[in-house]
Amino acid sequence: MTFFRCIRDAISLTQLEKNKRRLIFYSEGENYWPHLKGLVLKILEKSHLEVCYISSSEDDPGYNIAHPRLHAFLTDEGFVRNWLFENIDTDVMVMTMPDLHQYQIKRSIYPVHYIYVQHSLVSLHSVYRFGAFDFFDTIFCAGPHHVQEIRSMEKKYNLPAKDLVEHGYARLDDIINESNKRLKKQTESNEKQHYLIAPSWGKNCIIESGLGYELIEKLLNEGNKVTLRPHPQTIKFAKEEVYKILEMFKCNDLFSFERNVAGQDSLHESDVMISDWSGAALDYALGLKKPVIFFDSPQKINNEKWEELHLVPLESSIRNIIGIRVGSVNEVYSNINIINEFCVGDFVFNVSNSNEIGSDFIIEKVKTRQGQI
Repeated sequence: MTFFRCIRDAISLTQLEKNKRRLIFYSEGENYWPHLKGLVLKILEKSHLEVCYISSSEDDPGYNIAHPRLHAFLTDEGFVRNWLFENIDTDVMVMTMPDLHQYQIKRSIYPVHYIYVQHSLVSLHSVYRFGAFDFFDTIFCAGPHHVQEIRSMEKKYNLPAKDLVEHGYARLDDIINESNKRLKKQTESNEKQHYLIAPSWGKNCIIESGLGYELIEKLLNEGNKVTLRPHPQTIKFAKEEVYKILEMFKCNDLFSFERNVAGQDSLHESDVMISDWSGAALDYALGLKKPVIFFDSPQKINNEKWEELHLVPLESSIRNIIGIRVGSVNEVYSNINIINEFCVGDFVFNVSNSNEIGSDFIIEKVKTRQGQI
């Protein structure tokens, strides 16, 4: 990606006829496409709207779709994107990136309606920074906990009421749909397990803390298969620890490394997930009804005021329902086949139907805005 190419695309977008840029999606890259894919494709299928898709990655599948009413543009993660966001003239903008108007990314000088789409099932008042959703006009809520959290924040901090849409979670829908297409894996009682290690990122998480190396070594020595699926931010900020693991185990046939967290193969092929506070654990357990082993590392909190709402985060309350908690590598055992009974619909809205709900809302919002401006 070149700076001048991003400038060219930014100019092309701003010069596009207004009726072709009434609806814009922004994606940080390929890992966010699964959360926007269904909405983009459904809108193109169900309406005559033109759709603009801006991405910060050439590898983003959404950037490479060929459709007569989809206009794709490339931007960076710095100056060009900052300028473009502040000067973009559209009716509705849809994105999965929080912290709008908090830091570099500002709301437009034009009257844009901003819609936030969840890219995780985790709670909004704990994992995200304080004020991360204050400047959005509409929040697509994955489950009842998101509605409760947003309304509680509005009341506590005297914020304007947002439009809250009982949307659901497209990533979960995709996992469930893919699972229904696949043959169910039959595991013998004496067969070794396939462990998927998919932690969150941060200094206390499995890889950054150094626990990952010890854990993988133990599991492989016991004859288990291990797939390591680090968070993209871990690859970005903890390269040394990831490299250490790869160098040590890359020649072991039982070990595999997965960089692309947008893919699903390792989810379906594994027997158990090992995680800490990653939202991927919720996708795995709720979508596939497979157990998760949670390391009881310090809870991942990015909002120091989270306790003011007196709400227990979903990622904390659900741990004993969808798996077990352990405090050390030695507590991990190879026969975790028990998971409590639960109804996915208790935690997530519109299971298998989120894209229909979300696309209908966006189409209607664009039409309404078009009539107002």
